[in-house]
Amino acid sequence: MANPKTQKLKARLPRGFVDRSASDIRATEEMVARIRAVYELYGFDPVETPMFEYTDCLGKFLPDTDRPNAGVFSVQDDDEQWMSLRYDLTAPLARHVAEHINDIQLPFRSYRAGWVFRNEKPGPGRFRQFMQFDADTVGAPGVQADAEMCMMMADTMEALGIQRGDYLIRVNNRKVLDGVLEAIGLAGDDNGERRLTVLRAMDKHDKFGSEGVRLLLGEGRKDESGDFTKGAGLSETAIEAILEILDASAIDDLIDYSNDFTFKTAALSKFAINQHFQEGFAELKLISDLVKASGYMSDRISIDPSVVRGLEYYTGPVYEAELLFDVTNEKGEVVQFGSVGGGGRYDGLVKRFTGRDVPATGFSIGVSRLMTALKNLGKLGQEEVLEPVLVTVMDGDGEALARYQQMTQTLRAAGIRAEMYQGNWKKFGNQLKYADKRGCPLAIIQGSDERAAGEVQIKDLIEGKRLAGEIADNVTWRESRPAQVTVAEADLVDAVGRLLESQAEDRRRQIEG
Repeated sequence: MANPKTQKLKARLPRGFVDRSASDIRATEEMVARIRAVYELYGFDPVETPMFEYTDCLGKFLPDTDRPNAGVFSVQDDDEQWMSLRYDLTAPLARHVAEHINDIQLPFRSYRAGWVFRNEKPGPGRFRQFMQFDADTVGAPGVQADAEMCMMMADTMEALGIQRGDYLIRVNNRKVLDGVLEAIGLAGDDNGERRLTVLRAMDKHDKFGSEGVRLLLGEGRKDESGDFTKGAGLSETAIEAILEILDASAIDDLIDYSNDFTFKTAALSKFAINQHFQEGFAELKLISDLVKASGYMSDRISIDPSVVRGLEYYTGPVYEAELLFDVTNEKGEVVQFGSVGGGGRYDGLVKRFTGRDVPATGFSIGVSRLMTALKNLGKLGQEEVLEPVLVTVMDGDGEALARYQQMTQTLRAAGIRAEMYQGNWKKFGNQLKYADKRGCPLAIIQGSDERAAGEVQIKDLIEGKRLAGEIADNVTWRESRPAQVTVAEADLVDAVGRLLESQAEDRRRQIEG
């Protein structure tokens, strides 16, 4: 009987997921720390919810539902209840508040960072797993809480090093949009799905432009892959009215105040303004007054009627943090970077569980997307990470290994990043190759002769990698340091510290010119 050939398992990453490098992880931690500091300054406290929730608790509020199981990853528990990986951090917070409503102090001000998951069609820049960092106020009915959220978003952008003029917090109100949808004949429960389709289409304005949205509001749109998205089936007059909203640069472009609140653009003027619209506009006016009173002018926080936000659970003010600087996209086109976060008021989300009104508002930052933006600006990942000093291994017996490990621990105890070589110690050349590829600044060497003399050699692995064209004084200064020194073993920590500081001075001199 022939032995079947062993088949290798193909290593492959699931579509829509990515591995993260050390530099990405460090950059994320640096960014999250800056965001957290702003949230803490505003009096918010951390809370954490699990990645899995019961599917019915999450609800069906996703902006996109292009997968057969409504955009979420789900499993059935052994009690036959369905659980899903969370698709955002807001729905789990609503469940948490409802479950502990009698124990927590309202208003409940909290923040949380974590991974969320979307079972959506992956594409360039569109992943199925990504990190969000949210802040929410639950139990505050007034739009002053929304105004504060917008101010905190602006402060967060600046804490991350994004200058004024490079970002804008854009604010709208879903009541305004609901009023428009009601005006064009989409009021009532029977039109709930069509309203959501319209809002999703409007939310694609930045991505597809007016013509793409026109298709989604009409019969539908076919993308580059040939996939067809069914449209909302609106009339041409209704489509034109919505496009006027999306193309407006300010809400003042749409409203005629002198004529008792009437629309003044061509298509919108065919419809009457209703109570929803008036309530939404009044709330926007109050938000504008509050943020300006605190010094947040329209170059930082701006009322913008084109802001939609795709999630269905928003009930009032909605807002987005948009970056205004240019980048080159995957098609080679120069475009503005766009939205890196947003949120809004969701007064009905907790009520699903409690049956009582529990107003809430909050926003979410897309950590991974914002990290890309900060790297583009040179605002992140600039902190130097020094690779470890390598303690080489000249002998492999237990006594020698114990000495090398003790040296390594002594360096670590002094706050010096260090590692002992763990590969095949018999080929010393491979150890130095490893150190070179690892970027180690120094190598510690102790063979039998050095051990007998109570000494160690310290090899400067950076010495041969100097930039050309330095001024004579710098060259003379560098050459005063030998590439390898011998020191007493008792002086190891001090000698390593001096050499590392000399290398740091080299780098400072290179930066300075």
